Amino acid sequence: MVKRSVPPEESAVVTVAVRVKPGAGRTKVGGSYEGAHGAALIVAVGAPAVDGKATEAVRRALASALGVRPAAVALKVGATSRDKVFTVTPGGAGVAERVAALRDGPPA
Repeated sequence: MVKRSVPPEESAVVTVAVRVKPGAGRTKVGGSYEGAHGAALIVAVGAPAVDGKATEAVRRALASALGVRPAAVALKVGATSRDKVFTVTPGGAGVAERVAALRDGPPA
């Protein structure tokens, strides 16, 4: 049996602080907000903040924006708050760079 070694960048977990804007007219991922967990990525979703609908919509929007499967994104902190923390596994450098680009805008 041959074991494939996983490069560290593929096995990394990326933590993403998010500020949720539920009930928005359209889904949008981008922008920065200085929230409870530091600099947060703003995610606007059309789903209402009822029964976890907005959280699930944010999880899916975040996965789409980062180019990962929705199953790779999990809520870590903030189930009932607008300030949330998600983890992306596997994350790696590419995901961390996409988060920074979405949060901070393109490099100057």
